[in-house]
Amino acid sequence: VPERPALGNTDYAFEMAISNIRYGEGVTKEIGMDLQNLGARRVCLMTDKNLSKLPPVNAVLNSLAKYGINFQMYDNVRVEPTDQSFLDAIKFAKKGEFDAYVAVGGGSVIDTCKAANLYASSPTSEFLDYVNAPIGKGKPVTVPLKPLIAVPTTSGTGSETTGVAIFDFKELKVKTGIASRAIKPTLGIIDPLHTLSMPERIVANSGFDVLCHALESYTALPYNMRSPCPSNPLHRPAYQGSNPVSDVWALHALRIVAKYLKRAIRNPEDREARANMHLASAFAGIGFGNAGVHLCHGMSYPISGLVKTYKPKDYNVDHSLVPHGLSVVLTSPAVFAFTAQIHPERHLEAAEILGADIRTARIKDAGFILADTLRKFLFDLNVDDGLAAIGYSKADIPALVKGTLPQERVTKLSPRAQTEEDLSALFEASMKLY
Repeated sequence: VPERPALGNTDYAFEMAISNIRYGEGVTKEIGMDLQNLGARRVCLMTDKNLSKLPPVNAVLNSLAKYGINFQMYDNVRVEPTDQSFLDAIKFAKKGEFDAYVAVGGGSVIDTCKAANLYASSPTSEFLDYVNAPIGKGKPVTVPLKPLIAVPTTSGTGSETTGVAIFDFKELKVKTGIASRAIKPTLGIIDPLHTLSMPERIVANSGFDVLCHALESYTALPYNMRSPCPSNPLHRPAYQGSNPVSDVWALHALRIVAKYLKRAIRNPEDREARANMHLASAFAGIGFGNAGVHLCHGMSYPISGLVKTYKPKDYNVDHSLVPHGLSVVLTSPAVFAFTAQIHPERHLEAAEILGADIRTARIKDAGFILADTLRKFLFDLNVDDGLAAIGYSKADIPALVKGTLPQERVTKLSPRAQTEEDLSALFEASMKLY
């Protein structure tokens, strides 16, 4: 065991925290029994307007009815939530005095439900108390929360396994969030039947989120190089840097993405591919939920937050929107070409898993090889040709950099430190991919 460094130095330990997970076709029908087992008397069911009419919510409603569960439904969750949409859900949760929560949807729904549970359980807290520093106060969560059961309907965020809730902070036009092990769901119900109602582009964009979760957590700064070492384990961040346990999950998720993502996108009837991507989302969630992500995610938050007029195909929304997985993956070739100076062997290993032939590769070319592999992968899947294709130009780069700077929670986990000039160059390199 290495000698423990003095406090205030780099960390010497990492923790593993995940939700309980249950996987299986049709497993949603057990949710009424779960709530009965918890002794729940007043349940809050959260979803969004689109999903409220679709089979996943119907399956939950049937189970709640079968087991006589008393619930109130909140279907006003915003896709890509904002501070205001969080506050609306929190108000509903406080008024309802619920003793359990059920979230049915993608990351937007699950994250909104985590926030509602947190602030309803801590009614005297100000909203910014738990929001990540430097935007909020980043206080540790010490209040007990109510049980939360998450039923993911997309294969992307892995939010059913993590203690992270992300939202757009409108005033600053930037995405931020709340990160604490205390807000992770009690149980994630992973039912691959729910992925069958996902349109093609939603499958693609949520799959890109899984891809970047796996790549970023595997290449993140190692946990024992992150500083400062916390003076109290309560202050050890949820995102700790790459570590031996997260590495296993990240690599496994990456292999599944390489094998099944294209199939899941191209053929909605390919149940094997869609079921495997649903699992890969949870696997990558376990990896990044403890290791963290870095530059692709840090840079994605202003890309989403500063959206102008872009409306993606297959998304039934009334506002401009850059889907989270798309905002993350568009910078990935530039990011991994940049970070590969540190741990090039990990970047090369990732490229090989994604199909690159590395038999004659030189280690110093690892970043370019991974970047080219990613570009080919995205080109094959008809992904928009860089940030220019979703409405950005070089004139927007200063604002995009400014929006990345507050994302220290993730940018500090990049294996290679970056200046504002580096970030400008990465955004510029991401304007066009092919």
